[in-house]
Amino acid sequence: MSNIALIATLLVIMALAYHLGLTRSRAVAAENDVRMHSRPGYYGVLVALWCGLPALVLFLLWSFLAPQLIEMLVTHQLPHELVASMSGRELETTLRRISVLAEGRGVAGGGSAQELAAANHMARLHTYENLSLVALMAVLVVAGLTYAKRHISPQWRARNQVERVITFALAACSAVAIFTTVGIVLSMLGEALKFFSFISPAEFFLGTTWNPRFNTAGSSAQGEFGLLPLLWGTMMVSAIALLVAIPIGLMTAIYMAEYAPRWLRNIAKPVIEVLAGIPTIVYGFFALIVIGPFLSSVGDVIGINIRTTSALTAGLVMGIMIIPFVSSLSDDIITQVPKSLRDGALGLGATKSETIRQVVLPAALPGIVGAFLLAASRAIGETMIVVLAAGNNPVLHGNPFEAVSTITVTIVNQLTGDMDFASPQSLVAFALGLTLFVITLGLNVIALVVVRKYRQQYE
Repeated sequence: MSNIALIATLLVIMALAYHLGLTRSRAVAAENDVRMHSRPGYYGVLVALWCGLPALVLFLLWSFLAPQLIEMLVTHQLPHELVASMSGRELETTLRRISVLAEGRGVAGGGSAQELAAANHMARLHTYENLSLVALMAVLVVAGLTYAKRHISPQWRARNQVERVITFALAACSAVAIFTTVGIVLSMLGEALKFFSFISPAEFFLGTTWNPRFNTAGSSAQGEFGLLPLLWGTMMVSAIALLVAIPIGLMTAIYMAEYAPRWLRNIAKPVIEVLAGIPTIVYGFFALIVIGPFLSSVGDVIGINIRTTSALTAGLVMGIMIIPFVSSLSDDIITQVPKSLRDGALGLGATKSETIRQVVLPAALPGIVGAFLLAASRAIGETMIVVLAAGNNPVLHGNPFEAVSTITVTIVNQLTGDMDFASPQSLVAFALGLTLFVITLGLNVIALVVVRKYRQQYE
């Protein structure tokens, strides 16, 4: 039985267990003519949890441990001399070939006699493993169902136990997000420290030349890994994007919140937010095929040399992409300003535009600043638009009409192809990723601090 079929069967059994617990609790209440501690639904949920949770925990542990145990048993099945002569990567490749053969698929060369024997052994182990898992899960389901059904009584605090399980599940979901962030940071930090064993931090953070020198095997040259050209290109593209997105997004938010009739707002706001759902690779193609040639032709008309792929091209299209971030967040913040403030200003003789400029926007300013900073962090972390439209020229210059390179583009370049992950040319991607993470995290923290410190509560 496949894992999907097993989980589906378990969910169906839990649904039946819920109905059984619901019916049983009502029958107990009717037989004893007493009031149960909890509502019938809680007893049904608790019976379903006792029926399914132990089996689900077993399934997760089994799915994690069983493949490793099977690989270990199959490795012991192989001749000791063959295993001893293999490197770690060769053994991993051999086990992958054996796994493919065990699934009934073919491999290049058809597989040796030793691999075929090991594949048959692995297929038998998988059969025993599946049967054992189904049997153990069935035992746990029956045991949990029997235990929960017998314990249904007026004194059983079903609601308290269900709420305790829900609280634990919510805490576990929060922990997943936290541990994921910590894991990302630690994984990048470890590889970044390896990179800094080759290149000093001062040379990396203060260097003005980026030339990693992708080396052939045996070459000892390390290249130059100055961050400043990449950081400057990132900031230039992001600044252009913000110069496009902030005015247009803020003016859009003001119009939608203060001037637009309701029917137009109900139509225009979802349409604007569709821009945020367009894949960034589509924006990249749009920049490369439409915006870049258009800017280049405009430059020819006015006598300015504007490259098709440049910081200006990438920044303009990125600005269009993040307009919904600015407009939607600002619109939500402006609409939350109490109507009493507007009425008070209008009652004192202010015009509508004066009320917006002198009352509404100052009241909403902390949230608007937070929206700007969040949009900036989104622009700094963008990849696909700058990969296609920025030009990939890691040179420190101030001309937005020329090509630039950004941190995200360089990470893609350094990790593309068959690279040696022990070389600084590949490890630098982790140092760049950690730097980008710190920058975006700092912007998000600043946005939260600004919003919390200067937020005003209105009655």
